[in-house]
Amino acid sequence: MSRIGKKPVSVPAGVSASIDGKTLNVKGPKGTLTLAMRDEISYAIEDGSISVQPANATKQARAFWGMQRTLVQNLVTGVTEGFSKKLLITGVGYRASANGRKLKLQLGYSHDVDLEVPEGVEVKTPDQTTVEISGNDKQAVGQFAAEIRRWRKPEPYKGKGIKYDGEYIFRKEGKKK
Repeated sequence: MSRIGKKPVSVPAGVSASIDGKTLNVKGPKGTLTLAMRDEISYAIEDGSISVQPANATKQARAFWGMQRTLVQNLVTGVTEGFSKKLLITGVGYRASANGRKLKLQLGYSHDVDLEVPEGVEVKTPDQTTVEISGNDKQAVGQFAAEIRRWRKPEPYKGKGIKYDGEYIFRKEGKKK
């Protein structure tokens, strides 16, 4: 039994959920999100909550149960509060600037890295060494943050690179004489 899957997802006021064929639609103040429903799982919308149950007793249905419930919870959270990630850039000469739908990164390469910001994602640079990514789709926000971080992962000797806010970088001791 999935402990997570058993709990129904509460739908707050101002948010509406509907099932249309094989998709679950959730609409709220921050937009509309959809989820393709799995055949192994049955979804029910009743008195202000969405319940997710396995449609049959197969091992596959039980495996999808908790994950599908979490995906439904992410839809509801996304249209009410939204998601955000904060990246910190460390290193001499490393900086970032957001111009409209473009993010320009200077990361010590011979060229600047220009990234196109995907739809549904907003990028802000409060200062040159901080990048704030926000949006209502958790997967899109996390994926874009990972793509930015991929350009310069933090290295363990000086800590230079792009890291998530709150991420701990294990530091190594340098060469010994």
